[in-house]
Amino acid sequence: MASMSKIEWTEQTWNPVTGCTKVSPGCKHCYAETLSKRLRAMGTPGYEKEFSEINLLPERLTQPLERKKSTMYFVNSMSDLFHEEVPFEYIDKVFGVITQTPHHIYQILTKRSERMRDYFKNRKVPKNAWIGVSVEDRKYGLARIPHLQEIDAETRFLSIEPLLEGLGRIRLKGIHWVIVGGESGAKARPMNEQWVLSIRNQCNKAGVDFFFKQWGAWGADGVKRSKSANGRKLEGKTWDMIPTIAV
Repeated sequence: MASMSKIEWTEQTWNPVTGCTKVSPGCKHCYAETLSKRLRAMGTPGYEKEFSEINLLPERLTQPLERKKSTMYFVNSMSDLFHEEVPFEYIDKVFGVITQTPHHIYQILTKRSERMRDYFKNRKVPKNAWIGVSVEDRKYGLARIPHLQEIDAETRFLSIEPLLEGLGRIRLKGIHWVIVGGESGAKARPMNEQWVLSIRNQCNKAGVDFFFKQWGAWGADGVKRSKSANGRKLEGKTWDMIPTIAV
């Protein structure tokens, strides 16, 4: 079955694919890779292979069909749906399920923005599918945004996590939601408060919903401590904005 999620901006995760490979600095300390190794050691079905091997799991495709309650799903938290080794024919099956379950919302995030853009050149994005790209830095992350903006979708979003440097001016035209977060874990890289405030201010000016997920391992004061101790507040406020889309 699909899994309840600890990710603050979703409700459940749905993983019809597992496994991935690194493409940019944001992948360096991949939480999915760490979790996959743990699940493999526990003998959990779907994680028998090394994380670097793409594993298609068609037996999981029907999971959202079995849930009647309207649910927000993060698709492929343990992979990238638009990985080069996931055939378009299989992605079609994933979106077939999405189309069949209009009472759910599906959040689909990729670092392979060009492949996602190419996929949707001749396909429509279902209204209940929110599509987004990861943006961790200027060189790799910002370059993904124009590809996303080329896609005709009801809801487009940016996941700016882990935020590794100041991004400067961000192109927010056609973007509906921005998530920002710092990195967690023993080897986490610090996030500067000014980088976050710049993004928040740009979102406020552009009328884009802003969600601050976490500080991670480094606090706003630049001190390393537990993720829970650093919390989620930015300038004393919790930012939990999420687009409101009727389903």
